Amino acid sequence: MNAHDDALVDEPTVRGSPCEVLRVFLMLGLTSFGGPIAHLGYFRDELVVRRKWIDEEGYADLVALCQFLPGPASSQVGFSLGVLRGNGLLGGLAAWLGFTLPSAAILFAFAVGTATFTGAASTGVLHGLKLVAVAVIAQAIWGMAKTLTPDRGRAAIALAAVAIVVFIGGTLGQTGAIALGAVGGLLFCRGEPSFTSASRLHFPVSRRGGAIALVAFAVLLVLPALFAMTNSYQAIALFDAFYRSGALVFGGGHVVLPLLQAQVVDSGWVTNETFLTGYGLAQAVPGPLFTFAAYLGTIVGPEPNGFAGASIALVAIFLPGILLVYGMLPYWDALRLRPTAQAAMRGANAAVVGILGAALYNPVWTSAVLSPKDFALALAGFLLLTVWKTPPWIVVFLLAASGAAAHMV
Repeated sequence: MNAHDDALVDEPTVRGSPCEVLRVFLMLGLTSFGGPIAHLGYFRDELVVRRKWIDEEGYADLVALCQFLPGPASSQVGFSLGVLRGNGLLGGLAAWLGFTLPSAAILFAFAVGTATFTGAASTGVLHGLKLVAVAVIAQAIWGMAKTLTPDRGRAAIALAAVAIVVFIGGTLGQTGAIALGAVGGLLFCRGEPSFTSASRLHFPVSRRGGAIALVAFAVLLVLPALFAMTNSYQAIALFDAFYRSGALVFGGGHVVLPLLQAQVVDSGWVTNETFLTGYGLAQAVPGPLFTFAAYLGTIVGPEPNGFAGASIALVAIFLPGILLVYGMLPYWDALRLRPTAQAAMRGANAAVVGILGAALYNPVWTSAVLSPKDFALALAGFLLLTVWKTPPWIVVFLLAASGAAAHMV
């Protein structure tokens, strides 16, 4: 095997460093409220529009890939962008650490009883953060639609994706919409190649490294489960429970909660009341909802728990998604350069816009915009982001404060 076969030869014009990636994603981890769909909007605003780490089409490609794979989609997108900018696995891990650490630390603190979140003002803050999600997702749709649905064919695919998600719902609806969008692209979106060797996604991941990651994913899915069945090591059982939950969930976010509940409540490790309390607290923090695992790992009944339990649970639930996306990156880059793959991706990208549109209405809009006052605040946030180009963290602060003030009146 020569060097050309084992690794990508072309290099992007600009590379960053893991330290830069860590700094940028730490800020995103501190300010990205609203769940996985909103996180994609934050990433797009900061890394596509502002910092130009990747172009709009490449970003949509990543979103489509990560929607297809099990695991927390927004964290997988962030990890991949870290690999791209940080020149390899270290950059990806820096992105994951920066994006994950803030919410994991907060939930760990909640779990050990050092913080509470009750009262009218706290309820108002939570509601204000939901309105932030409305504004961020609307901004993402506004920007992505202009680029990814510029003609009638792709607009029709986006509309069909909305219908699929609305009538089917859940993970099946999302993945089905993207799959049918790809088929629609093959049928209706053939044309001039949209990617060339100069516009490739230059992921510095070798095919050998990708294959190792995919094998590791499969091994860790099987061996710990077999070992836990024949041995009484609680640390391995804990790892297996959270790894399996992360490996079997598409899209991440709220979908993982029933699996986690079955693993830790049905086994008697955590009471249902404590589980639901932690779930409520998880809505108050930025970053990925998968960091709920840190809370659960801290309070599980058998040892290890505390910091050790939180660390095992947190790594285990994110690891399968990271291994899968890292393993797919070198093959994905080559695949997307084929004309048929480009046509399929045009359709899939259009479907992503439709999925975002459906998510804007349900659950984001329906759970956040409950009165004319809410509509006014959400619209103000959208205009701050799109017209005045206000940094997202300022919009988060303003809407959270407005929500708290409204509930105190």
